Amino acid sequence: MAATKTLPRLLASGDSAITVEYSRDIDDAANQSVLALDRALARAPVEGVTEAVPTYRSLLVHYDPVRIDFEALGKRLLALAQSPVEAGSDVRRWRIPVCYGGEHGIDLEDVAKALNTTPDEIVARHVAGNYRVAMIGFTPGWSYLSGLEKSLHMPRRQNPRLLTPAGTISIGGVQTGVQCLAGPSGWHLLGRTPVRTYQLHRDPTFLLEPGDYVSFSRIDAKAFAEQERAAEAGEIVAERVA
Repeated sequence: MAATKTLPRLLASGDSAITVEYSRDIDDAANQSVLALDRALARAPVEGVTEAVPTYRSLLVHYDPVRIDFEALGKRLLALAQSPVEAGSDVRRWRIPVCYGGEHGIDLEDVAKALNTTPDEIVARHVAGNYRVAMIGFTPGWSYLSGLEKSLHMPRRQNPRLLTPAGTISIGGVQTGVQCLAGPSGWHLLGRTPVRTYQLHRDPTFLLEPGDYVSFSRIDAKAFAEQERAAEAGEIVAERVA
């Protein structure tokens, strides 16, 4: 059934971009509106628009001011935002293997202590989740997932690490995420996946897309090592379940 989208705010971002803002908070409903507008713009391209970048709560629309101005583009975007939203039939669902704890998830025990439970219970709660890719950002392939169970919400680390491993599965605040490349992080590291959500010379280069759904499955260190080698060779070791 169609639903009417909440009207966003239009904010000038320099002289060649518009931020279409649906919320000032991390909000799942707002994020769905952002992604719906991004799809609508892709289906009905506007002359002069060069790129659209969806985030948790807003869509950044880059445009050529010689071909279209702020006012004209704003009217087109608001018109698209008011269009009815049909439920999509092409939702993709992925199952991603994770080796939790030990050297692959060095914060698992500390997270369990902080939440007054056991590492196995933390893993069970995390694996039981049904997550949605809200946005891709920070580094290539870094997938921010909404849907983290409230019992796993906890503040980010007071002292972020300058380097965390590629493939890290972590939690921070109200989110969980899949980190593809090695890099800094202030999140809590629960485990690692051999899945490459970004691989430059693979087709597709990016595995996950905003709006995809993700679940996790637990694997042991031996399976991780085997799948890591396969992924390094370009195989997609995530399972497409729908």
